[in-house]
Amino acid sequence: MLSEYYEQIEAVVLNLSLTALFLLMAYAVHDVLKKNDVPMAGRLVVYLVLFLGAAGFLAKGFIQVFWQSSGVG
Repeated sequence: MLSEYYEQIEAVVLNLSLTALFLLMAYAVHDVLKKNDVPMAGRLVVYLVLFLGAAGFLAKGFIQVFWQSSGVG
């Protein structure tokens, strides 16, 4: 049974791992910004960049699913 769903399990684990990685990066960045007393404008820029990186991975995933469902890739 495991061999039937191997690719699906691999995709789910990869997505969960990337989510955990982005959450850990956000926590580390938050901790560094808090300890160094960074102004609010700087924090917003850093969080925006981190969010855009995560949004890029989400967009890639949606595009990949869309292309595979339409038979392009």
